[in-house]
Amino acid sequence: MTELVKVGFLGIAGVLLAVQFRGSKAEYATYIGLAVSIIIFCFSMRQMETITGQFMKIRSYLSGSEEYLSILFRVIGITYICEFSSDICRDAGYQAVAGQIEVLGKLVVMFAGLPILFAVIEQIQSFL
Repeated sequence: MTELVKVGFLGIAGVLLAVQFRGSKAEYATYIGLAVSIIIFCFSMRQMETITGQFMKIRSYLSGSEEYLSILFRVIGITYICEFSSDICRDAGYQAVAGQIEVLGKLVVMFAGLPILFAVIEQIQSFL
């Protein structure tokens, strides 16, 4: 919880600093926003170690279905990276690029989830 508070204060401080530069030196505001975002992203990646450990614990309970957990983990990573990238582009004023990143992320998530869809279809067919 204290880490979340620290990250929240870092984000607020970065935004307030960037706002000061937005009027006169807009490129500095973008760089400050990018730097704060990268710092928060690195902090998030450190937290992934804990999450990975919990996923491994869940994996030990699954018998033969570990691939679904792998897909879930991959989809979470894809969505986080796409959200991060599109927010940076949107903050810099490139909404079209941000939109395209989001569309690509949705397509990649859909493609990554296809094995689950196929497994569901096979289960339905086995009941018929």
